[in-house]
Amino acid sequence: MTQFIITKLGPRYVDPPVLDLKATFEESISQTPLIFVLSPGVDPAQSLITLSESVKMAQRMFSLSLGQGQAPVATKLIMDGIRDGNWVFLANCHLSLSWMPTLDKMITTMQSMKLHKKFRLWLSSSPHPDFPISILQTSIKMTTEPPRGIKANMKRLYNNINEQNMDTCNDPSKYKKLLFALCFFHTILLERKKFLQLGWNVIYSFNDSDFEVSEVLLLLYLNEYEETPWGALKYLIAGVNYGGHVTDDWDRRLLITYINQFYCDQALQSRKFRLSSLPNYFIPDDGDVQTYLDQIQMFPNFDKPEAFGQHSNADIASLIGETRMLFETLLSMQVQTTSSAGSENTETKVSDLAKEILASTPDEINYEQTAKIIGVNRTPLEVVLLQEIERYNKLIGEMCTHLRDLRRGIQGLVVMSSDLEDIFLAVSEGRVPLQWLKAYNSLKPLAAWARDLTHRVAHFNTWAKTLRPPT
Repeated sequence: MTQFIITKLGPRYVDPPVLDLKATFEESISQTPLIFVLSPGVDPAQSLITLSESVKMAQRMFSLSLGQGQAPVATKLIMDGIRDGNWVFLANCHLSLSWMPTLDKMITTMQSMKLHKKFRLWLSSSPHPDFPISILQTSIKMTTEPPRGIKANMKRLYNNINEQNMDTCNDPSKYKKLLFALCFFHTILLERKKFLQLGWNVIYSFNDSDFEVSEVLLLLYLNEYEETPWGALKYLIAGVNYGGHVTDDWDRRLLITYINQFYCDQALQSRKFRLSSLPNYFIPDDGDVQTYLDQIQMFPNFDKPEAFGQHSNADIASLIGETRMLFETLLSMQVQTTSSAGSENTETKVSDLAKEILASTPDEINYEQTAKIIGVNRTPLEVVLLQEIERYNKLIGEMCTHLRDLRRGIQGLVVMSSDLEDIFLAVSEGRVPLQWLKAYNSLKPLAAWARDLTHRVAHFNTWAKTLRPPT
C-alpha cells in the first residue's frame, strides 16, 4: 500500500512531516490560541521551551499543568500575559474540563480586545468528546502523533536534537556514537508495541521526556568521567528512567538486554557498529546532525522484525490488524447516499438483508427437553452442552430482536437507538455487529458468519437429541 501511494502520489504523502513550531508561531497572532492535540508517547513541552529560547521569550514563558484547584492560577496567568506580553502554556486541558467553558469565554472575549502583540496562549489536550468545539475552531491546531517506523522516529528525534551539545561534550566522538545508539534504543522500545504480546507483556507509555532526560544524563556523565561509566549509564537510563515505566519482570529483562547490546565498548571501538542483525542499522562515522539525518534517510521504509531481534513471522498479527483497520476506515469513508429512481436505496437494502438473515437464523434449541433427557447426574460434557445451548439461544434471541427492531426502525415504527444505528451500519458494510460478536469471536464477514452460525447450532442440536457429540 505504501509503495502504491509513493508510485501514484509521491513520497511526500508517506513521509510524516516534521512539525515546524517556529513557522506555526510566526503565522499566529495574539488573539489566536495554539493547541497541541496530544498523542501517547509525545510531549510538546520541550519543543515549546526550545522555541521560546530561540525567539528570546524563555524568561517570559509561564507553564501550568491544569488539574483540580488550578483554575484561579490559570486565569491570573492569562490576564498577566495579556497585559505584559507573556507566553502562557496551559498543559493537559482535558484534566480540567469543568473550567473549559470559562476558558472558552475568555478566548471569545480576547477576539475583540487589544492584546499585547507578544502574548501567546498555548494549550495542550488529549482528545476528549467534552472539549469545547469552539476553542478548537478558534485555535491553530497541531497534532503531536508520533510517526510510525524506525526511520521516521529517528528522523524526528534528530530534528529536535540540540547540536550545541555535540560540541560542548569533552569527547564529541563518543557522545555522538552513544547518542545515536540512544535514539535507536528509544525508537525500538516505542516500535515494539506493534508486535502486541510478542513485543511487551504490558503496553508502556514511553515518551519524549524519557529520551530527553537520558540525553542529559549521557552528556553529564561523559563530561564528568574520562572513562565511560557504563554501569551508571545503563542503570540510570534503562533501570531508572525507562525502567520506571516497566512493571513486568520479563519486560525488564528485555530492556536490560537491549541496553547491554547498544551500550558496550564495541559500540565505541568498532567502525559502523551494528545495532541489529540486519546490515542497514549501524552507528555511522562522526559528523554533524545533517550527516546522521542522511544516514537515517538510508534506513528501510519497512521495518523487518529482525531489526527488533524478533522472528520473521512476529509481525503477522500486527499486519493483519493494520489491514483490517485500513479496510474498516475505507468502508467508513464511503458516502451514504440514496440511489436514483428505480433502484434501491441503502435503507431498503439493509431491510432486505435483515429479512434474509432473520429467515435463515435457526430456531432456538429446546433447553428444557435436553436437560430433562440428561437428568440430574450429568457428565462434564453434558454440562458443557447445556451451557452452550444457553449461550446460543441467548444469541439467537438477541439477533431476532435486533433484526426485527431494525426493520421497524427503518420503517419509522420505532426510534433508532444508538445500538440499532450501529447494527444498521454494520449490516450495510457486511460486518458482524459488535453486539453479536460478544457471543464468540470471529473474523468472518456477515454472510459467512450467519452460515457458520447455522452449522454451529445444527451441531449442538444433533448433540442435544442424541446426547453424543457429532464427529
